[in-house]
Formats: sequence, structure tokens, C-alpha cells
Amino acid sequence: MAIKYEQKDTILHVENLSVAYGEKVIISNVNFTEKDTVRADKAQGQTIAFVGRSGRGKSTLFRALTGLEAPTTGMVLIPDYEKKIVNGQQPAKKVKEGDVGFVDQKYTLFRHKTIYQSLKFACRKTSLSDAEKEEKIKQYLHDWGLDSCKNQYPNELSGGQRQRTAILEQLLSSGYYMVLDEPFSGLDVGNIQNVKDAFWLINDSNELNTIIFSTHDIDLAVELADSLYVLGYGKNEKGNLVQTGTVLKHFDLKEMGLAWHDGLTKDHLDLVKEVKEIMLAS
Repeated sequence: MAIKYEQKDTILHVENLSVAYGEKVIISNVNFTEKDTVRADKAQGQTIAFVGRSGRGKSTLFRALTGLEAPTTGMVLIPDYEKKIVNGQQPAKKVKEGDVGFVDQKYTLFRHKTIYQSLKFACRKTSLSDAEKEEKIKQYLHDWGLDSCKNQYPNELSGGQRQRTAILEQLLSSGYYMVLDEPFSGLDVGNIQNVKDAFWLINDSNELNTIIFSTHDIDLAVELADSLYVLGYGKNEKGNLVQTGTVLKHFDLKEMGLAWHDGLTKDHLDLVKEVKEIMLAS
């Protein structure tokens, strides 16, 4: 059963994006637009999944989305919330490093800072008062189950605790956007559930919060995402694969009535099969 929703302002616009290293083009002609999703009964952040075979450019695309890699052509635009609305529209800006939170597979943290110290450092550029920062950190530590280890250092933490701390650092320093490269890679079933819980916490806290993640687990992508992109090699006129990553297919799970459900239905599993076939052919 489809869940009612509305779509409002554009929150992410990618136009004619390509990235090349010298003569080697890694991704090209990447175009997509995502809008703010609003549900009447709850805050509803966006969850956008990218799937594709290894070597098809997912990590390069993510570096471009986070401003860590300058595009060879095209642009990545996000709303500029520091500017006033003009004619009912929020002005846009080209993404730059620091605008979008990025959590890699290593969950890189300051070795000589405790969880609490790391989160306090992440707040340094916000306009919050000291009291507001303390309250926000306290709330995050409670909501994310890190109260008991807030004074511990990274080498004293489990992999799941390090990952949650890395996510919170980026949430506190980078606003509404969060990119996670393979957040489920190598995790056992308990830690996979922890990451799923983290996604829901991010989504529930603000309707503008936007998670962008990659995974090789198509079932998880279909279960968690409300928008899914398949990245891979397209084909030329002769039917041969072109060795450049691009968006092959977009599935809007909201429109399909597959977003925001617990578990996988037959329709979800049919989509998993379709995505798998596209990937195998790319």
C-alpha cells in the first residue's frame, strides 16, 4: 500500500556530471534531481541508494557529491540556506568540501579525542550557543546509545560505536546531507541493524536530512531507500559496454509504493531481481 507524501523544493541537483583522471573518464553524463519529501504524519528525510558493480564509479561519484573531487564537466547543486528565499525559491550553490558529510568505510576519527570531545569539536562552526551545543550533544549521545562510552577513545570502541560517532560528527558539522560509502560492508547482522537504526534516526530528526549511500546488498538498498539509482557501464551503438560509469536506471520507490515499509514484500523482491539483471548486464 502506497504511503501519501508530497515533494517540495529541490534539495540536490546533479547536471551533466563527469569526472576524469587524465585521459581516463571514470563517470560521465550523470544527471538526477532529488526533492524534499514531506509526509503529513512525521518528519521524513530522504534516503537515496546507489548500487552497481565494483569499478563502476560509485566512490568517484560520492567524492564529487561531497566536494572532495572537482567535476571535469557539470555541477552538483544544493540549497544555500544561508541566503534568503527569493520569489519563493531557496537559492542554490555549487557543493564544496564541508557542505556534505562523508563517512568512509574506515570511520576515521581523531585518535586523541574522546567521543564527547570529537562531537564538541564538530560543533565549532555552528551558530549555536555553548548551552545549545551541550544540549544537542547530550541528546545525540542518548538517542544513539553512546552515553556510556562518551569519555572513551576510538581504540576503546567497537566498530559500530566508531561508525555512529563518525556519523554524528558529520551531522553536527555538515548540516542536512550525509554520504556513506558502503556502510554495511563487512558487518554482522547485529551491526547491520545498528546502521539501519542510525538511518531512521537521521531521517526522523529533520525532513531535510538526506542520506546518500552505496551498497552491494541490493536487498538492503531496496528495503531502506526511497530513491534508488543503478550505476554501471552503458552500451554503444554496437551493443558493446562503454568503460565509463553512468546512471543506467532510476527507481522512485515512493512513486512505486515501496518506500517506508517494514521488511520486503513480493514487489520489493521483484525489484531486487530487476536491479540485479541491470547490474549483471552492465
